Amino acid sequence: MRRIMLTVAYDGTGYHGWQRQPDKNSIEDILDQCLTDLTKEPVRVIGASRTDAGVHALGNVAVFDTQARMGADKFTYALNQRLPEDIRIRASREVPSDFHPRKTDSVKTYEYHILNEAFPNPLERLYSHFCYVPLDESRMQRAAQYLAGEHDFQSFCSAGAQVESTVRIIYECSVRREGTKLTIRIQGNGFLYNMVRIIAGTLMEVGRGKYPPETVRDILEAKDRRTAGPTAPARGLVLVSYEFPVLKECAAGAGPRRDM
Repeated sequence: MRRIMLTVAYDGTGYHGWQRQPDKNSIEDILDQCLTDLTKEPVRVIGASRTDAGVHALGNVAVFDTQARMGADKFTYALNQRLPEDIRIRASREVPSDFHPRKTDSVKTYEYHILNEAFPNPLERLYSHFCYVPLDESRMQRAAQYLAGEHDFQSFCSAGAQVESTVRIIYECSVRREGTKLTIRIQGNGFLYNMVRIIAGTLMEVGRGKYPPETVRDILEAKDRRTAGPTAPARGLVLVSYEFPVLKECAAGAGPRRDM
């Protein structure tokens, strides 16, 4: 039995999120069906991130086990011939049989996209959050700096999340503007339920002048969801990438490979 890792990109608009749900269309359901048809064996993928309905991805990760003898890199081409146009496999490779994407240390990168114009742009409506109130990106950037480092992010976690700890490490949190488009980029070792969308909603409150950037520090210290801003809509969120240091170490230690 082999374990294959897929890097998956998708437009989440037409799906009820990543995770399988009874009688609802999900990314996992589509992947399971296409892989089962391809390999002629029952397949259930294991995803790294269970993105919500309407959230998009450029680099979510999933693994599956198979006895198929197809070259690992060939799954990319075979699956893309079967998948709907709003889901694509960007890469496929074989990984150790005990590799689990949710139980392995990783670096995750998200972006939240905001269209900051006077009127909505219909071409942007599915992939960014529209905000007509002028946003001051310099204030947002100063606020974002308080989030970097290891903190208890309980204030930025939706109620009802079942986790052992709300402590996470944020390696980068930045805000940049290109014309009328703002991008909040967040990279960390893990994220709580709706954490990135709550951070985005909070930074937008700072950007519109509701409170000063320093308030974000107070929100962190409060450890109370009620002190943070609203949860920003799903459509602006993109899971950009996953990096697994252990896989890089394996690749570095493997040395040059000679096909027989």
